[in-house]
Amino acid sequence: MSSYANLPAPSPEAGLNRYLQEIRKFPLLEPEEEYMLAKRWVEEEDSGAAHKMVTSHLRLAAKIAMGYRGYGLPQAEVISEANVGLMQAVKRFDPEKGFRLATYAMWWIRASIQEYILRSWSLVKIGTTSAQKKLFFNLRKAKNRIGALEEGDLRPENVQRIANDLGVSEDDVISMNRRMSGGDASLNATVGSEDEGSMQWQDWLEDEDADQAGDYAERDELETRRVLLEEAMEVLNEREKDILTQRRLTEKPVTLEDLSSVYDVSRERIRQIEVRAFEKLQTRMRNLAQEQGLLSIA
Repeated sequence: MSSYANLPAPSPEAGLNRYLQEIRKFPLLEPEEEYMLAKRWVEEEDSGAAHKMVTSHLRLAAKIAMGYRGYGLPQAEVISEANVGLMQAVKRFDPEKGFRLATYAMWWIRASIQEYILRSWSLVKIGTTSAQKKLFFNLRKAKNRIGALEEGDLRPENVQRIANDLGVSEDDVISMNRRMSGGDASLNATVGSEDEGSMQWQDWLEDEDADQAGDYAERDELETRRVLLEEAMEVLNEREKDILTQRRLTEKPVTLEDLSSVYDVSRERIRQIEVRAFEKLQTRMRNLAQEQGLLSIA
């Protein structure tokens, strides 16, 4: 998992169209198959199982990467960074949490792409505050929403509307728009050479309304959840806190059997404590979120 040299690699020389066609050959996984592969990776470090999980989700990584075509960076490199994020997701995926790999991997893919973009665009160029980063990753989407994607300098009414929508100053909108102009790629640009059967970027995008920009606010939300979780944990006693942490908040959950030995009670009793602690934690997090006006976070 330390490299993906044996995966198909996107490159301008080979043609992105060829790469996109190649990754479509990998079959999608049924839930049961995905679960068993993940178990083999977690329990046996089976690299073949991990490789199959990665290749079956290369289309997802490519689709998300296409949402970042407006930053003036080589699309092949953006896709490669998306694949790095996908590999990190597979490495950390826990099949016992009850959700699919695709749901878990989306954040890792977006985070990897965003880190690459921020490394490639100097901080002087994009600004350093969280508000400016949020503007950087949402400006194109905001312009598209009001039909101003093709504008050079934005009209005053559009500047005002975007500033209000994103909660930033009008000067920030004007400045960021000017910094980013000139790097936008057309949806009608072709991928691949003519002998490969050229296709347009838009042919590969399935959902134009999806939030593929994966804006920086997502990270802010995760940090808010982390703070809420830490505070909410105080509602639990030490045994509840330890059992819940060992069972649900670690990369490799401790088994009911092991915890029953530690606390000298039955496995069923450990399960009951875990469930009760989780319910208490959920209630406390909802109450805290409501008190802080963050109910949508809980």
